[in-house]
Amino acid sequence: MSKTAGGSCVCGAVAYRIEGPYRGFQYCHCSRCRKKTGSSNCANLFVPVDQFTWERGEDKCRRFELPATKWWSTAFCTECGSAVPWLTRNGKTMVVGAGGLDDDPGERPMFSVYYGSRAPWYVHVSDLEMHETGPRS
Repeated sequence: MSKTAGGSCVCGAVAYRIEGPYRGFQYCHCSRCRKKTGSSNCANLFVPVDQFTWERGEDKCRRFELPATKWWSTAFCTECGSAVPWLTRNGKTMVVGAGGLDDDPGERPMFSVYYGSRAPWYVHVSDLEMHETGPRS
């Protein structure tokens, strides 16, 4: 049985559902993904379009593309600015940021891409002190 997972934006205006198996799950460390997330990388699932369903708020999603790029794009909720899924240019795959999922997708990332262009300040998570909640003051 395939695992299904729901996702949403911060304000709840946008919601969607994905169903595995997925075409891939990876971390991307390229400069564009770092800029769009404001983080060290983005964690993307690649979901076949027929395994993706908008539950609400598709009309609240806005897309931005860089015309010179072949693969990169971004989309966001017009209410709260959260990253939301976007359709690849060939129309076959939804790119779903794993951080927007409300449920476990049932699969784990397989690899990191563009690790060679990671941020100079990047420190691997396994090298950091860990806290179950916020650090003690």
